Amino acid sequence: MNTWIAIAATALGCYLVKLLGLSVPAGVLERPAVKRLAALVPVALLAALTAQQTFSDAHTLMIDARAAGVGAAALALLLRAPFLVVVGAAVVVAAAVRALAG
Repeated sequence: MNTWIAIAATALGCYLVKLLGLSVPAGVLERPAVKRLAALVPVALLAALTAQQTFSDAHTLMIDARAAGVGAAALALLLRAPFLVVVGAAVVVAAAVRALAG
């Protein structure tokens, strides 16, 4: 029964958050600071998620092949490589580091 209470509470919470977003006056959404913030929040969330997935294992800091893959991707981005090349470089470097370590 606790599972259904959690599902109902989550559904209600999602509905209320959506309703809150729809009830914001249009004038507030047109402010330059709000527009700038709305453009930057997804980038910050994606960067935080990437860092958390790359450098942690449960509750410990972990530097392993994932970090090497992210480093290779960053280097490819600095060299202005196409997206598929960036992903490919990250995969190849991470796989090579795992192969050499294990």
